Amino acid sequence: MSVASGKVRSATVAALAVLAMLIPASMASASTAPGVTLAGDWAPFTRCPVDDPAMLAADGVNTVALCVASDSPSGSITLGSTTVPTGDSNLQFGLVENTQSGAFSIISPPGGAIVAAPVQIPGGLLGLMCPSNIPVVSAVCAEITNSSLNEVTATLEPAGDPSDFSLGAGLSAGEPILTLPVMIHLQNPLLGSDCYVGSDSDPIVLLPENLTTPAVNLGRFDANGTPDPSDGVMLSISSTGGTQGDSSFAVPGATGCGLAGVLDGAVDLKQGLPSPSGNDLVLNNASANLAGLNSPALVAPDAGQELSSYWHSAVLP
Repeated sequence: MSVASGKVRSATVAALAVLAMLIPASMASASTAPGVTLAGDWAPFTRCPVDDPAMLAADGVNTVALCVASDSPSGSITLGSTTVPTGDSNLQFGLVENTQSGAFSIISPPGGAIVAAPVQIPGGLLGLMCPSNIPVVSAVCAEITNSSLNEVTATLEPAGDPSDFSLGAGLSAGEPILTLPVMIHLQNPLLGSDCYVGSDSDPIVLLPENLTTPAVNLGRFDANGTPDPSDGVMLSISSTGGTQGDSSFAVPGATGCGLAGVLDGAVDLKQGLPSPSGNDLVLNNASANLAGLNSPALVAPDAGQELSSYWHSAVLP
């Protein structure tokens, strides 16, 4: 192996080891993530943006492209005065490492890095904003006479791309690993279709960190996903059993709830929003899967294109 190849492979292994501790950052099993179905060890990476120009341009010497997929089946999030469980969630993105500087660029897949299963708000609309001494809200509360009108689902959605990935933070506990802007979509017939807590312009900004260190396993697999511990062209790292969280984030007020936002104030009042502090996110049984070329320098300057070709070779009918 050449010196350049050895350096690049070492950098890739280091990056994967760090990312194995990465938060699934918003709450999911891969079953919640739309995308293709992939064979073998490629299976977790259904949304890896291997065809993004930045990923394709990775040459394997100066830049290295990686795929990241993280999941958490359960957890909880406290927003203002309300704590709700989190559903399955899935975070996927591409990562391009500059091997000279050690800097990382996060590449989000189409539709955003996060896909999360909707969860039911305890108490529904009655718990979300009722009772109220605001006449228009009181009238709405009086109309909630059946379960379909009372049910409220909350879905975590991206509010921009992740950023600020930190290699050092991934190697330790108690420091933010990345910055993750999100918003929560509240859905109910009376709330309308545009009721959100957070937005693209005023997101909930999560700074997830490792609360516990997961168990990490190193592996290799062939281009099509077949496990091959000895000669696989792909290097993978999987981690399980970790716990991640953030207790530093602020939560803005609700917007777009009800006709012309008439119910925004009722939601804010009942839930204690906006909330500058006291909010908390905990993700249980977090797992992460990471993959990159085992020796990217050997296929330079086409490493990014090779990664894309391998990913596509694993797509199942």
